[in-house]
Amino acid sequence: MTKQLPRKAQRLEKDDSFCFACHPAIGCFTDCCRQLELALTPYDVLRLKQACGLRSEVFLDRYVIVEQEPEESWPRFYLTMVDDGQASCVFVTKNGCNLYQDRPGACRAYPMGRAAMRQADNSIDDYYVLLQENHCLGFQEKQEQNVALYSREQGLSTYNRFNDAVAPILQHEQIRQGKRFSARQREYFILALYNLDQFRSLLLAGQLPGALASDDDSSKADLANDEALLLYGINWLTDILFK
Repeated sequence: MTKQLPRKAQRLEKDDSFCFACHPAIGCFTDCCRQLELALTPYDVLRLKQACGLRSEVFLDRYVIVEQEPEESWPRFYLTMVDDGQASCVFVTKNGCNLYQDRPGACRAYPMGRAAMRQADNSIDDYYVLLQENHCLGFQEKQEQNVALYSREQGLSTYNRFNDAVAPILQHEQIRQGKRFSARQREYFILALYNLDQFRSLLLAGQLPGALASDDDSSKADLANDEALLLYGINWLTDILFK
């Protein structure tokens, strides 16, 4: 059953076209970076902490708010907003985003949104929506877009690939059947997906279940790369949680 879309959102087929562009000359420039709750995916945090030159645990402590309701399986991660009366993104200035090249996937996709559903064979079925908010003047621009063109321009393919890799955990059949997780399992979730530098340290020190063999030098070298480590963490976490 398809969920009802928000009032200002419309289903966007992949060959549908729309006019949109964003640039500093638009009167609403950076308005979309204020008064928002910006949820962060694991790959968002990876890119942002790299751009800031911070270890993941420092980035999380400094820039991320973690929330979880009792009925939720996993915590949610949001970027901290500045208390300036506008709830502005901590990285936005009057000239735009300080970390534009590493901005989160939701920022890249705007005004599009993407819903991705895991299928029984772990394939991903996705669709897009177009969010037309009254404050956004970008729709008055003449630049014609479609899903494929805009996704390519905004560098979304890598973000989508990593987000889809996490979907089998977030949408696992055991969760749909009501599986609950311990405090330790929730700690592992944060560690393997969001706190990569600490995960690497504990993994290489042999302090986690399923740790690497002490003589597995090739795998240790591979995990020096954050992207490879995140993919490893997804597989490691799947084994810890569901097998």
